[in-house]
Amino acid sequence: MDFSLLWFAIVNDWLVLAPILVCSVLTVAVTIERYYFYKKNSRDVVQFIHRLQRELQRGSLENSQMLSGQLGGIIGEVSEEGIRVLAEQPESFERSYDITASLAARKLEKNLPILGTIATICPYLGLFGTVVRILLTFGDLSKAGGQSGAPEIMFGIGSALIATAFGLGVAILAVALNNYFQSIVNRYEDDFQLLKLLFLSFVDERDPMAVTTGQERRPTQQPGY
Repeated sequence: MDFSLLWFAIVNDWLVLAPILVCSVLTVAVTIERYYFYKKNSRDVVQFIHRLQRELQRGSLENSQMLSGQLGGIIGEVSEEGIRVLAEQPESFERSYDITASLAARKLEKNLPILGTIATICPYLGLFGTVVRILLTFGDLSKAGGQSGAPEIMFGIGSALIATAFGLGVAILAVALNNYFQSIVNRYEDDFQLLKLLFLSFVDERDPMAVTTGQERRPTQQPGY
C-alpha cells in the first residue's frame, strides 16, 4: 500500500487536519469516560423493582430505603431520594421526584453533547481541508506555468480527499457512539419512570391522612341520641 498521499497530507496539510485530530481524541476520551460511568452504575433493575415492590406493599418505607441504599448507583440514589420524599412530603412527591430524576438524567447525559457536536462539524472540517488542498494544488500549478502534468494534479486532488475521508470517519464514529449512549440514557429514564409509577401506586393505596401524619384514620363516631 502506497502511503505517499497520506504522508504528503500529514506534512503539508497538518494545519487543517489538526482540528479533526482533536475531535477524534475528544471522541475517544468521552467514549472511555461514559463507558466506565455507565458500567459503574449498572444494576439489576428488574430484581430490585420486585424486591422494592414487596417492601412497599408491606408499607415498610424504612426497609425500602435501606434496600435502595444497598443497591447503590444512580438508580439507588433516585429511589432512595424518592422514598425520603414519600416519607416526609408525600403531598408534593411527584414534583420533587421529577426534579430528582431530571438531575440524575443530567449526570447520564454529561459529555454526550460533545459527541453530537463532533458528529455535526467533522464532515465540514474535512470538506474545508479538501477545498484548501485543492486551491493550493491549483496555485502550485499556476506558478509552474502549466508545465506540471496530470499526475501532479491527480496527486494533489487525491491528497485533498484524505481530509474528507478523515472527517467523515470521525463523524460516523461519533454518531454511532452518541446513538448507543443515548439508548443507555433512555433505558435509565424508563427505569426512573417505572420507579415513579411504583411510588405513585404506593401513595394511591395508602390513606392520604395516614401517609401524611403516620396514623391510620379512625372511623368517625356518631353522637348518641
